[in-house]
Amino acid sequence: MINIPSPLRLRLDREALVANWRWLAAQGGAAACGAALKADGYGLGAREVMHHLVAAGCRDFFVASWAEAAALMPLVEGVSLSVLHGVGEADMIAAKTLPARPVLGSFRQVARWRAAGEGRPCDVMVDTGMNRLGLRVEEALGGALDGLAIETLLSHLASADEDSAQNGQQLAAFRELKGRIPARRYSLANSAGVCLGTDYAFDLTRPGLALYGGTPRPEAAGHIRQVLFPEARVLQVRSVRAGETVGYGATWTAAEDGWVAVANMGYADGYLRCHAGSGAASWQTRRLPLAGRVSMDLVAFDASDAGAIEEGDWLTLDYALAETAERSGLSQYELLTGLGQRWAREWSAPGSHPEA
Repeated sequence: MINIPSPLRLRLDREALVANWRWLAAQGGAAACGAALKADGYGLGAREVMHHLVAAGCRDFFVASWAEAAALMPLVEGVSLSVLHGVGEADMIAAKTLPARPVLGSFRQVARWRAAGEGRPCDVMVDTGMNRLGLRVEEALGGALDGLAIETLLSHLASADEDSAQNGQQLAAFRELKGRIPARRYSLANSAGVCLGTDYAFDLTRPGLALYGGTPRPEAAGHIRQVLFPEARVLQVRSVRAGETVGYGATWTAAEDGWVAVANMGYADGYLRCHAGSGAASWQTRRLPLAGRVSMDLVAFDASDAGAIEEGDWLTLDYALAETAERSGLSQYELLTGLGQRWAREWSAPGSHPEA
């Protein structure tokens, strides 16, 4: 098979990923620190993320679906994998075959697992205020879980990224569940929940966003490191004369004679139209503002001050997650998970620093 290089790449910092996990683990005190791998490791590549975190000591992982679980096989010995969306009727073969546990999230799923799970351990989600997945508290306390071999009892914080009274209410509700529903472990905190303190950690935390460089709360600022650095190759450098426009809708006009660098990237790759007017890239420390609209797979950057930039050079996007989210209106989650499959994922070797 011919190896054809992609004109797009994500440079991924292994050391930053591991450093983020270790910082999050330290915030949880005595609790184990797991990792959410759903959406292909938030877009970075779930298998590679798992490999790096297992080497660092992580043993508990979470995916959304059984298809995501199957993609991680075979598991390293001693690794625990949970499927957050539980088990539907169509999932039973996978659930009984793969070495992963369903996170049962409804009375119906509990009944299905009880009937066909052959007594195997499971995890259970109880809703304490999110009103998304999970048994209602009264269902969980009313005998629905009697006799199940519950490995981990979970709930999910709805407002942990805010200073909301709901956080304390959910904490109190989960503490009551812990005292009344037997399980080997109890887990409440996501990335933002980890930042709320050890009261929220229980036995196991399960961060996602912060592992991959996102800042879930102000307490994490300065501690969480950027993990991904998107780069696009220049297809063409072309001259523009003063008064000429660039791109669809003629929304950008050259104020003087200059240059634009056209790159092989666009909204089909997750770099969306909302970046127009605020997006930029850099080349050899020089900043290149986005020029005009984002097309499906082409964008232009104002390279008038970039010196000797040429076709084939690589541009590094301005993509610091918290700052890019603020200026684009996208969440940090969308910025991570929206980057498509045309990006080649390239992990740094130990000891290297791709942000340098």
